[in-house]
Amino acid sequence: MTDQSVEVDIFTDESVINDPYPYFDALRSRCPVHPIKQAGVLAVTGYEEAVEVYRNDEVFSSCNAMGGPFPPFPVAPGEDDITERVRDSREHWVFNEFMVTKDGADHSAERSLLRRLLTPKRLKENESEMAGMADECLDAFLAEGRCELVADYGKPFTTMVIADLLGIPEEDREHFRKIFTGQNVATLGAESPLPSNPLEYMYETFGGYIQDRRREPREDVLTGLATSTYPDGSIPDIESVVRLATFLFGAGQDTSARLMGSALRILADRQDIQATLRAEPHRIPDFIEEVLRLESPTMSDFRMTQKTTELGGVHVPAGTTIMLHPGASNRDPRRFPDADSFRLDRGNLREHIAFGRGAHSCPGSPLARAEGRVTIERFLQRTSTLTISEAHHGPAGTRRYRHDPTYIIRGLSELHLEFTPTS
Repeated sequence: MTDQSVEVDIFTDESVINDPYPYFDALRSRCPVHPIKQAGVLAVTGYEEAVEVYRNDEVFSSCNAMGGPFPPFPVAPGEDDITERVRDSREHWVFNEFMVTKDGADHSAERSLLRRLLTPKRLKENESEMAGMADECLDAFLAEGRCELVADYGKPFTTMVIADLLGIPEEDREHFRKIFTGQNVATLGAESPLPSNPLEYMYETFGGYIQDRRREPREDVLTGLATSTYPDGSIPDIESVVRLATFLFGAGQDTSARLMGSALRILADRQDIQATLRAEPHRIPDFIEEVLRLESPTMSDFRMTQKTTELGGVHVPAGTTIMLHPGASNRDPRRFPDADSFRLDRGNLREHIAFGRGAHSCPGSPLARAEGRVTIERFLQRTSTLTISEAHHGPAGTRRYRHDPTYIIRGLSELHLEFTPTS
């Protein structure tokens, strides 16, 4: 990418969406902390600089984590501390009600509820069921010798896993699966039995679950979630608990499905790596970490600078929107030598920041890692060959892949695979 190419628009340019790494490299070559004039943001492509932002939540607020470069108020020149303004205008920030956009004590309180659900014991129990869920999904298409991974496996599998983790009753899980995998079972001319607004359905359904468990506690996961308390012993309102469950359901599916798409693409395209993992399956966890480093599911993350500071030698006034690019930071050659290459033997492969760092690091990362590992294990055990479909993606060396058209997340729109099932 030429030096002039840093002026392309990451928000609209399809070529950058499909392959952002030359753009990131060009930005970093100028400065790891570089202004994007057309968006009025400061882009961070360096590793150390990104870690500093993630860890300093006193200076860099998460209030705009889901809103991006659209702050709800202007900052006057000379204002060096807007912490109170950010706090007092919380209701104007996009998705302000969700944990991911909260700071300090409010964020800690919400996260404490999540820790009641994502306990090591519960994650272990959930993981023990994953192989069966993976096999159930594989059984639907394995005999055909081909699949479109995103729709045929990624969405159904992650939906089943997160439904199990949240303790959704068995009798309701099939309906959830149909809703969140886009299956419409209506006949021609008939009204669909599925809700038109899945998010609204989630709120109503989980609200009913939580109310029921508070009235009549049971020995199940939903009861644990319904009866959880904040660190000070107070009981959260039902809406807060429902919001948490809804966010976990959506976020848990999305990140994991994107990880699986990247992992299977690399595995099917790199026959040398595939052969290594078939012979040495104990290296699959390292494979997952290197996939996360090389193809981070989050393309852009955002923070609001509350206090005038300095980052990477760059003066950063209060009110500056920081645009973090984990995929760029994870390819920073200052931290990862030979950064654009996939290396199973990379000594520091677990130092990537695909799941962020600090107080807002992704609480579901152990679950995503487990889903990725189980998926690779089951695909390798149940196939003897696994390749990319040339009919859909072209021959080796000139592959064609489409990614979802958004600057927030990075994931394949589709991935066509061909394989030979084991007998």
